[in-house]
Amino acid sequence: MSDERESLTYPLFGQATRELAGTIADDGYDPDIILSIARGGLFVAGGLGYALDVKNLHVMNVEFYTGVGTTLDMPVMLPPVPNVVDLSQKKVLVADDVADTGKTLKLVLDFCAEHVAEVRSAVIYEKPQSRVNCEYVWKRTDRWIDFPWSVEPPVVRRAGQVLDS
Repeated sequence: MSDERESLTYPLFGQATRELAGTIADDGYDPDIILSIARGGLFVAGGLGYALDVKNLHVMNVEFYTGVGTTLDMPVMLPPVPNVVDLSQKKVLVADDVADTGKTLKLVLDFCAEHVAEVRSAVIYEKPQSRVNCEYVWKRTDRWIDFPWSVEPPVVRRAGQVLDS
C-alpha cells in the first residue's frame, strides 16, 4: 500500500455517489433494497438511495477495523442482523465506502446470496487486494483513504456500545 493518501471531501463524496448511481442506472440494475454496511456504507447507501429513488434501505452492522490498519481476524456481524424475510427474493444492492480486504463485503454478500433474487455491490473505493470484485466502483486505489466522516477523531470515546440482543 502506498504511503500517500486519498482524501475524500464531502463535496467530492457527493460527486462520487452521484457518478456511482449513474453507473448503476446505466447498467440497468434496479435494486429493490439497498443494504448498507455500517458505518461507512450508511453514507453511500443514503446517497445512492436518493439518486436511484430507492426508499427501502436496510443496515447491516459489521465490525472488522479496530483502528487505522488494525483489524479483527475476521469480520463479525453485530446485532441486529437483518431479517432474511425482508430480503427474500429481492434484488439487493450492498453499499459500502471501501472494499479494502473485501472480507466484510464477502461476509455480507454470502449472507445475502442464499436469500435474495440477486445481489450486487457498490463502493466508492476498491483496493487491489480486495477478495470481492464489486460490480460498481467509483475509483480504484491502493492508498489509505481519509473519509470526511472519519478523518477527525470522535468527539467522545465509548467503550462497549454494542448491545447484546
